[in-house]
Amino acid sequence: MKINRSAMKYRHTLFVSLTVATLLSGASTLAVAERVSSYSIEQQQRDIHMRIQQGIDTGLITQDEAEKLSRRERDIRFREARIKNDNYTSPQERDSLQRDLNALRADVERKLSNNRLTAQPQGYLPDIAGREEQIGKRIDYGISVGLITRTEAQRLRQRENDIYRRETGFRADGRVTPSEREQLQRDLDKLTRDVDRLLNNGRVQRR
Repeated sequence: MKINRSAMKYRHTLFVSLTVATLLSGASTLAVAERVSSYSIEQQQRDIHMRIQQGIDTGLITQDEAEKLSRRERDIRFREARIKNDNYTSPQERDSLQRDLNALRADVERKLSNNRLTAQPQGYLPDIAGREEQIGKRIDYGISVGLITRTEAQRLRQRENDIYRRETGFRADGRVTPSEREQLQRDLDKLTRDVDRLLNNGRVQRR
């Protein structure tokens, strides 16, 4: 039986091409996943740093507490940088970073909540602060169970930050007018509705 060398050569070339394409696709997928993971860790670090700064600005976190929390934050950041120098973060290393970030975030939120019971910074608005805290927790919950994506969370947190900065501006003279308080409540109402919508939509899609 005659062997069609041209056909064999074509099949071999096709096999090699498909194999290379598969390997490149896998590498590309890994690279994309790595970038997403690194981005989410960096975003979480920025969120935690922002919450520490909010605590300092409102007097809910003391300077001594802030320094201790910031040291832990820097330690996580340096560890991440060392890991990324290898151009690859293993699942174990990523899980370790995530556990430390979760623990740090929990400690920051605990200090903010506990100190609200005793601290009364100038112009402090307990009703507004309580709602901001609850919204932040619901966003964190949505991320943890996969009902809110990182991109959605980033947009929600940006709006939360905008409200906080507006509140800080209103409190600058030590007094918040009724109309300013109403504006903050309206902004928080809208943000709460949007967070709830994402949580509810996610639950419906997962059924």
